[in-house]
Amino acid sequence: MSQENFRRITTEKDIVLFDGVCNLCNHAVNFIIDRDPAQRFVFASLQSEAGQQLLIQYNLDEQYLDSLVLLQQEKVFVKSTAALRIARYLSGIWSLSYVFILFPPFIRNFFYDIVARFRYRLFGKRSQCRIPTPELEARFLVH
Repeated sequence: MSQENFRRITTEKDIVLFDGVCNLCNHAVNFIIDRDPAQRFVFASLQSEAGQQLLIQYNLDEQYLDSLVLLQQEKVFVKSTAALRIARYLSGIWSLSYVFILFPPFIRNFFYDIVARFRYRLFGKRSQCRIPTPELEARFLVH
């Protein structure tokens, strides 16, 4: 995406960017939606126009597709830190997993990177990004 087509995206909600063709990532989005009764999070695939604009806006590589990205209060969190910060706000016992934030990122990300590296092989891949249902459309940044 060229800089001349760039449009700043703003929202009061936390933004989760995900690999839109990854089955594991799409399941993670469904998981978050089902456990986010406060609707704290909105979503965009990394491959979408909105996702690409946000990567530019936050000075991340536009080809960056290896990680879950959380944009929270103008801060960027990736990999295991993003996942744990998201889990912190989920209903049920999932918020308890935030305790793993106490482990150093290099340890947490070691395991995160293994799953990320083999995610297509283990969980499959879609030919196109997720298209939200009409009921969920408001939870996705579509541009």
